[in-house]
This record gives sequence, C-alpha cells and structure tokens, in this order.
Amino acid sequence: MSLRGFLLGSGGAGSVSADFGLLLLRLVAGLSLALGHGLGKLPPSPEFMSGVAKMGFPLPEVFGWAAALSEFLGGILVALGLLTRPAALLAFTTMAVALFVRHGSDPFPTKEKALLYAAVFLAILFTGAGRYSFDSAIGGKGK
Repeated sequence: MSLRGFLLGSGGAGSVSADFGLLLLRLVAGLSLALGHGLGKLPPSPEFMSGVAKMGFPLPEVFGWAAALSEFLGGILVALGLLTRPAALLAFTTMAVALFVRHGSDPFPTKEKALLYAAVFLAILFTGAGRYSFDSAIGGKGK
C-alpha cells in the first residue's frame, strides 16, 4: 500500500450496505470517543498527567496530550472519514494502552469499554472508511 493509499485510502469497493455500515460504525465510535472521552481530557488535567506518569511513560505531558488528542481529534477524523486509517491507528494505540496498561489488572467489566473501542478502531484501520467518507471523495473513489 502506498503512503497515499494509507492516508486517503477508503478501502475496497464494498457493497452499498457495507459502506453504509462503515459510515454508521465510524460516526458512532468516532463521535463517542471524541465527545465522551477526548473532549473531557482537553486540556489534560494535572491528575491525568500524573496517571500517565504512573504508567511509566517518559515525558508525561507529551504522552498525555498525545492521548487526549488521539481520542478527541482522532475520533472526529474517523467520524468524518478523513485521514481515517492514521486516525484509527492513533485511537487504537491509545485504547490498547488503556486496555493493557491502565486497566491491565482490572476485572473484565472495567476494561471492556477499552477492548470494544480498540476492536472497532482496529477493524476500521483494516477496512478503511468506505465510500461515504472524505477519504473516498479526495481519493477519487467516491463515485
């Protein structure tokens, strides 16, 4: 896959119903992550930065901002279908850290939300945004 394909590739030529399903999945997951999790972390609070430091990350200010922006901006970009694969990769990585590091020793019900988000963003990373996306329109496949 080329760099352009990774950045703007909307995925294969799926059926109309599959592409509509991707649109629905992107909208719900992206906006839920952005508005339900990311927005509340901007700007990152001292408590959030302290939690990032306790997880062992160097430069907790940098990683704290990266996590908050990947949730908020990444979620918005996935919902729009713009730079979908890079945004999904960032959101997946952040959710994987939440799943395996932040909630690694927690019981399953506590880590379930991070697992579901990680799975959805990983699936979007593999499939691309579908035909109903800005990626498809920019990449010339939105016909």
